[in-house]
Amino acid sequence: MNKITTRKKICLIVDLISMILLVALDQFTKFLAVEKLQGKESFVIIKGVLELTFLKNHGAAFGILQNQKIFFVMIAVMIILVIGYVLFQLPLEKKYTILQIILVMIASGAAGNMIDRIRNEYVVDFISFVIINFPIFNVADIYVTVSTIFFIILFLFYYKEKDFDFLSFKQQKKYRELK
Repeated sequence: MNKITTRKKICLIVDLISMILLVALDQFTKFLAVEKLQGKESFVIIKGVLELTFLKNHGAAFGILQNQKIFFVMIAVMIILVIGYVLFQLPLEKKYTILQIILVMIASGAAGNMIDRIRNEYVVDFISFVIINFPIFNVADIYVTVSTIFFIILFLFYYKEKDFDFLSFKQQKKYRELK
């Protein structure tokens, strides 16, 4: 086994462990929300700004696509598979480290909400920014939203098209021939 293969395996194991920890944190916060908030008045953290409010979300962001569990689970599975593929193909270069972190965060958020949909038929949301009347959300939503914003910024201002040659099928064949 060569050094690159060993480093890649270690990197993928770290990615998987990170995802498991992030999903566990998301699920723990949702467990606390169910235990401490369900059936109760909102818990005010900062009056008029931030509250914890239990909500069973049967849809997506802003309550769209209500009761489409199978659709959302399929989308989450596809996202996780695509991200897994990209992480597997991602070169072990420093310039891709932030992308690796972002992808792990997005996959973790997708997995966290998918677990809720499979187990409960809904997603547990509980964080409410009342100051701007923003939809109630959860930790997995934070992972996905913040990471997606950074992902877009990276694609607009940091990475160039050639930085993703590792994903093209022609380039993969070339990489394999070099090994």
